[in-house]
Amino acid sequence: MTGIIAQNVGRTSGLIKAASGGTSTGAWTKIKEITASGDGDITFVDGTDDVVLDGTYPIYVFKFINIHPETDSVFFQVNFRDGGSAYDATKTTTYFRAYHDEADSNTSLEYVVGEDLAQSTGNQRISDNLGSDNDQSVSGYLHLYNPSSTTFVKHFIARSNTYHPSDYTVDEFISGYCNVTAAIDGVQFSMSSDNIDDGKIKLYGIGDS
Repeated sequence: MTGIIAQNVGRTSGLIKAASGGTSTGAWTKIKEITASGDGDITFVDGTDDVVLDGTYPIYVFKFINIHPETDSVFFQVNFRDGGSAYDATKTTTYFRAYHDEADSNTSLEYVVGEDLAQSTGNQRISDNLGSDNDQSVSGYLHLYNPSSTTFVKHFIARSNTYHPSDYTVDEFISGYCNVTAAIDGVQFSMSSDNIDDGKIKLYGIGDS
């Protein structure tokens, strides 16, 4: 859905829907959708397999939907490529979460020391530990801002909800920046161990002109 309601010609609410495509301000354009099936990673590379990840859009959004792991107690993670062949862009990030268990016996809101990065090239965790039961998965999104800039760092913000193997709902908040002036031309999602058994990731571009 690209807006709030259909164009309200003759109505007094003042609400109109956003543009449905292209590079106009606020328009969401679907670029690519990848469905996992026992894959080691899901990777989006500019100029490959119809992927656009350049100066065409100032904001790119990755929506990950029902990402299901092959094995229990692993976490979903992301990394970025800055022009080479490896996904190892230097990052500084933050990570905090809220959780609540199904038994209504344990809750918390906390900054998670050890899940943030300080000038690290490693993968950034974007979920808590995932369960591998048939109904367990993680869903959420990641926003990447102006990845083609060769002047500024590349900011990103992620939000996800995880079904923990101990039957918790875990709400994660992750943000940071790739501390490089080179353009980010690839984004790779993977599990901390083994494969992504199922789920899909959709890539969108949001216009500003």
